Amino acid sequence: MSPAKSNRASSLAKSTGEIFTRKWPRLFFIVAALQAIIGIAFESYTFAQFQSGLKDLNDWSSAEDSTAESQSQLKTIPTFLGLLMLGFIYDMILVWDALRMKNTIQIIGLCIANLAFLVYSALQIDQIHVAINELKKFNAFNDLQVWEQVQGILIAIPCIISLVTVVLSFIAWKLYQEFAWDILKHIGADYRMKKRFLHYQVYIALLKFDFFFFVGFTIQFLVVVGGKTTAEFGVTAAAIPVTIAILLCAAWFTRREWKFGMIIVMILYLGGLTYFIYKLARIYDPVEKTYYEPVKKSLTAFAVLTIVLIILTIINAMVCMFNFGRGLKQHLNTPRQEIDKDQASYSMNDVKQPQLPSRMTID
Repeated sequence: MSPAKSNRASSLAKSTGEIFTRKWPRLFFIVAALQAIIGIAFESYTFAQFQSGLKDLNDWSSAEDSTAESQSQLKTIPTFLGLLMLGFIYDMILVWDALRMKNTIQIIGLCIANLAFLVYSALQIDQIHVAINELKKFNAFNDLQVWEQVQGILIAIPCIISLVTVVLSFIAWKLYQEFAWDILKHIGADYRMKKRFLHYQVYIALLKFDFFFFVGFTIQFLVVVGGKTTAEFGVTAAAIPVTIAILLCAAWFTRREWKFGMIIVMILYLGGLTYFIYKLARIYDPVEKTYYEPVKKSLTAFAVLTIVLIILTIINAMVCMFNFGRGLKQHLNTPRQEIDKDQASYSMNDVKQPQLPSRMTID
């Protein structure tokens, strides 16, 4: 292993270890992990009850023209449950990343994202209820009490997320105070430099949340709605790896302060914004809305959140670009130095004075 890779691995292990040796980072991680474990367990139980209650597809009683509708409703429940479980897993990755990097902006963003999970988990109650009732019309269940078995679990999930959001918000406030000193050590006491670093942190955090909401919208569209043509389906599926590449490039261009690359990325953002506005309009188009009915509410929520996030991302990208060439690049690309408070205080107040001879000599 090269020295550079060895240093990165050592730094990663050290920063990860610090999460569990400090009180508030450890508590934040534990609370988020408990939410993820409980949420995934409840969603898994709901999925198991749904699957075990279904009849074999050949035993369904449905008209030929209703087959597409029944298939859409059948896909709705696993999609809802799977997407929320994916959300909990991705949330834990972002929690680890934010605590390791001491990124207070991302920590605040995680608290806001928890509110989005709350909305989504509340929406899934009604959407799953509707899907089960629609499937009952096709005689799809052996167990007609499947809704009664999962209703309590589905209601409990947003209640748990609400409580966890309050707890995480309090811990986030404590972390904001604790990490302020770490930012001071890394960036220094210059107010303007700290403000530029804040804009950079906001932008990077937005990129990470953009990824999840875009992928969440795309998964629901591909699984439940599908493309009206093979070409539409292929283009939508290909958008996922393309989006990952764009977001990675966006972060790299910002860190390296490459203006031309940032301009290209912002043009692509505008293309993404147009795409989601177009999709949102199609959801409520009288001709097209039938295809979107099983996931209309959740797709609307994801589309609106993604549109808001893209607008915020474009604004922050412009702010970051205006900050290019003002010294932040050197701080971002310099390894963090571990210094204590006395050293930091000395370095900020150190003014070199001309040295005077300790004594005079006469030749």
